[in-house]
Amino acid sequence: MTARQAAADILHRSVSRDGFVADLIDDQLARAPLSPQDRRFVTQLVFGVVRRRATLDALVRPFVNRAPSTVDDRLWDVLHLGAFQLAFLTHVPKHAAVNETVSLAAHVGLPQATGFVNGVLRRVADLITDAFTETPGPAALPFDAGAEPRFRVLAVPMLPDPVADPVGYLAAGFSWPKWLATRWHARYGDWEAARLGFWFNAAPPLWVRTNKLRTDRESYRLQLAAAMIDAEPGSHPQSLRFAEHHPVRDLPGYAAGDFAVQDHSSMLVASALNPQPGNRILDLCAAPGGKTTHLAELADNRAKIVACDPDARRLETVTALCQRLGIKGVETVQLKEGGDPPAGPFDAALVDVPCSNTGVLGRRPEVRWRLKPTEFEHLIRLQTKLLIQAVERVKPGGVVVYSTCSIEPDENEGVVAVVVRALRGLTLEAEHHSVPGRPSDGGYWARLRVPRVAPHPRS
Repeated sequence: MTARQAAADILHRSVSRDGFVADLIDDQLARAPLSPQDRRFVTQLVFGVVRRRATLDALVRPFVNRAPSTVDDRLWDVLHLGAFQLAFLTHVPKHAAVNETVSLAAHVGLPQATGFVNGVLRRVADLITDAFTETPGPAALPFDAGAEPRFRVLAVPMLPDPVADPVGYLAAGFSWPKWLATRWHARYGDWEAARLGFWFNAAPPLWVRTNKLRTDRESYRLQLAAAMIDAEPGSHPQSLRFAEHHPVRDLPGYAAGDFAVQDHSSMLVASALNPQPGNRILDLCAAPGGKTTHLAELADNRAKIVACDPDARRLETVTALCQRLGIKGVETVQLKEGGDPPAGPFDAALVDVPCSNTGVLGRRPEVRWRLKPTEFEHLIRLQTKLLIQAVERVKPGGVVVYSTCSIEPDENEGVVAVVVRALRGLTLEAEHHSVPGRPSDGGYWARLRVPRVAPHPRS
């Protein structure tokens, strides 16, 4: 199997699956005998096509001389793969992008479509020039940020005019659904929305959290340097950012549990709770375990943590991560949807709620196509319910940390404000917004103090 064939197979599976594209890639690569270089290429192709789907449609559809509904989904995947290579992978020669992709039609079971694919991709190839500009426009395709934003020059205009139709340009050029482009343009304006677009369309950096039970950051950084791997410390004392991506399981110290993969913004959450040895902590929505294990590390492995999640299979990942990192004192509890969390009293609680994931669209690119604006109302009700349940189970004077990987105010400070107003005596001690790209994923946390007298609803 070739890298392009593997990518086509993953894209086809992603249409009918509700999971994350990253998991589908891992599953496929576990079964495909590909070289490390080809494995990286598969990842680049799949993530790139999913992130850039709307942009690729804008480049491809004008050259499809048939009703879009009559084109097989597998054929759209093939066309998108070819167009992505032509428009965004400068290291792939145009002839290779066209010829190798044309052969995919037979691989996906549509050999009769090779001529059609060839014709469309050759038109797209003629459209893509080798010139770049720093100015957006209808013939300027958002390419990457780098030191300065770069736009690839097209032979003819294919995108909406960013002056006359800024929302249309954001949606087509940065590959967002129209409703999200409208929402973010209204909130952020032209350039900040574009900055988010560049960030979410780039491969996110690899961050790890060094396991303070096993090593310290500088010792692990030197261990990496001895293996000729560059990593720089972040502002969190356990964080390291890698200069390049590496297969995580191949990194020094993986089996020994010297680190856990965790974005820098996520590391801030457990630190905000500041767990202490001897604490009994409720962790709602704990899977896959990054924050759970961080709580245990910060408490010197001497806290009792009740880790809840509705998904039994995902709870297995919590257990596995605890075992690799040498974490003790974590009890996993499957919390059925709508069920009540374990009874308290707890010294503290972490509520890392299900959310829109709008702060992590680079890592979870499929979210931008699955999320609907109508879902926010349900999410906010659930988030509010979970936060109230956590507060009710924490002893007087205890701490609750609420967190999301969203950049939507309604899911963040909006939920916190509602709960603080609803429960007399509950106070907001601190909150923090992580802005996407500065220097990592987007997200939010708030630390709440439960009153010395048990909170009760305001009359």
